[in-house]
Amino acid sequence: MTRLWDKGTNLDERVLRYTAGEDHLLDARLVAYDVIASTAHVNMLRAQDLLSEQDHDAIVDGLSALGAEHAEGQWQIALEDEDAHTALESRLTDRIGAAGGRMHLGRSRNDQVLAALRLYLRDAVASLSEQTHDIVRALFALAGREAETALPGYTHMQQAMPSTVPLWCGGFASNLQDDADALQRCLARINVSPMGSAAGYGAPGIPIDRQHTADTLGFSAVQEPVTAVQLARGKAEATVCFELTLLLNDCARIASDLLLFYTQEFAYVSLPDSLTTGSSIMPQKRNPDVLELIRAAPASAQACLNECLGITAKLTSGYHRDLQRLKAPLFRCIDLTGDTLAILRAMLDGVAFIPDNIQMSDGLHAAERANTLVVNEGISFREAYRRVAQEYAKS
Repeated sequence: MTRLWDKGTNLDERVLRYTAGEDHLLDARLVAYDVIASTAHVNMLRAQDLLSEQDHDAIVDGLSALGAEHAEGQWQIALEDEDAHTALESRLTDRIGAAGGRMHLGRSRNDQVLAALRLYLRDAVASLSEQTHDIVRALFALAGREAETALPGYTHMQQAMPSTVPLWCGGFASNLQDDADALQRCLARINVSPMGSAAGYGAPGIPIDRQHTADTLGFSAVQEPVTAVQLARGKAEATVCFELTLLLNDCARIASDLLLFYTQEFAYVSLPDSLTTGSSIMPQKRNPDVLELIRAAPASAQACLNECLGITAKLTSGYHRDLQRLKAPLFRCIDLTGDTLAILRAMLDGVAFIPDNIQMSDGLHAAERANTLVVNEGISFREAYRRVAQEYAKS
């Protein structure tokens, strides 16, 4: 295997294992996006007359075939490849000859990986946003099924004021809609084209057209100046992880309520047997493990966020290999969120409240009683508050 940077010297295999790390595994999800970005780059080179029509057609056809073959599992990125970019270019060159080596003109792996990553993130954000809307829809469906079910509202873990299942669902639905909207706002940092910035200082000596590539790939703008591109590394990643952490916090609070409601002491809800597990020692148990793991998910997401922030915090300007380590926490956070949203949606579809077990204390109507005294007798709220407090103290 000849690496893109290989100058013919021997490489200690320990260096390859350490520097490539798990990139050959992580990059599997980027192959299709690297094909798209590389094709757009090659189209720009052809439009600028920097590539012959024959070479252009051979490269585009070869990339398309390699992308389809990877999607079908006919080849994988090996450790010796280092990453998706080397894997594609080396296989392309093996297939079409010297023309494959012309594809890299005017770019570096630094802007190449960012282009593929940002294209991937656009799709990931759209998918997670839609999954979040699925949770919102599941909450509204639960509210519809339980339209008449009363529920105590709690403050300080004490019954405080009357509520309903639709109100409970609506509060979470509103916050999850906010999370979905916030995910879409991540596009402000994602949807700018790094292509043509190369290793961080452009492609001197050749007339590339950065706007052409950006337009082809559907980016909203070209990231300028070229020196801004590497300085921005980690910002989109951290922004996505931050919003996903907030989203998982909301999911965890739903899970926390349902865990409380599922205890024998409360017994407000039933959960589907297909989504609960058993005990290895206690035959009677049905355990809400799924909800407990959802409750723990924000801690893992926050760790991913902290990792992204920590990697870039002390770097000087320009490119550094440290930035390679951003992929693992970013992908881990995205995968965790997708899995969490999918299982929470299934759980909400199977939740049923048990009205006969929901006890509503008399004190839930105390605030309403005080407000009624103000309206009916014209007294101040403070006086009404004291009178109602005394009534409940005597009862």
